[in-house]
Amino acid sequence: MSLGDDQEGSGGYGGTGQTRTHLPGGTTDVYGGARRSGRSSSRSLVTVVGVVVLLIAAIAFANRGGDDPSSSAQGTGGQPNATTTAPTGTKPVQSTPGTLPTGYAHDSQGAQSAAANYATVLVSADILKPAQRTEIVQQVFVTDKQAALTAKFNKAYSADFLSKLGLDQNGDAAAGHTYVSRTVPIGTKVTSASATSAAVEVWCTGLYGTAGADSTDPVTSDWFTMTLHMRWADSDWKVDSFSQKDGPAPVPGDDKASSADDMAKAVEEYGGFTYAR
Repeated sequence: MSLGDDQEGSGGYGGTGQTRTHLPGGTTDVYGGARRSGRSSSRSLVTVVGVVVLLIAAIAFANRGGDDPSSSAQGTGGQPNATTTAPTGTKPVQSTPGTLPTGYAHDSQGAQSAAANYATVLVSADILKPAQRTEIVQQVFVTDKQAALTAKFNKAYSADFLSKLGLDQNGDAAAGHTYVSRTVPIGTKVTSASATSAAVEVWCTGLYGTAGADSTDPVTSDWFTMTLHMRWADSDWKVDSFSQKDGPAPVPGDDKASSADDMAKAVEEYGGFTYAR
């Protein structure tokens, strides 16, 4: 959600827009419910067959060797040169652990990398914290949009709104609870571009909700697409405006939900990534 006129869909950043509340049924742990379908046996068989096929294909490929020993891609003894398996694309941005990556390449790949990394922080638990929100806005958005967006964010993430998520005015969950809002970019696409601007769509999945034994809003998953209008400013890609819409979403699987404790522990122990196109 852009908090502006270009907002799309019912999704929200860090829980803005429509608030989804999940009520527990009975005394059963809402995190440890039964599988959603009875397809586990057939799915296991398909998985085993798939693994066997992949192993056969891998062995065949390994035994094949070089297709053309005389090719310039081959080194001595018919072995491939290192350059044939080297990573392609623009070198990823350099970053310091715990900080938002900056300094992207001035090209399409750089714009996509920036959009992917910015999406993760715009739909995060940190954006709900007043102490970190200002810093995020200053790092992500172009200078001339920062004041207006700061005011919109502060209005959207009011103390009343945070209380509906079970958070205090500082964006912190109650004792024994862990608020989760984590975004994972699946892919990016440039829909328009020029030397100084680019429109980038970022297809994302994510987790949101509150992990806790008595939580009425357990952690669940979401699928959405963010559109970020990027501008080249101050020798880097920054966001000029952005919006969000639901999907595309896959058919839900039959994974068994983890307990509240396991979910909270996973969020605390597993760190995120820096993304590059």
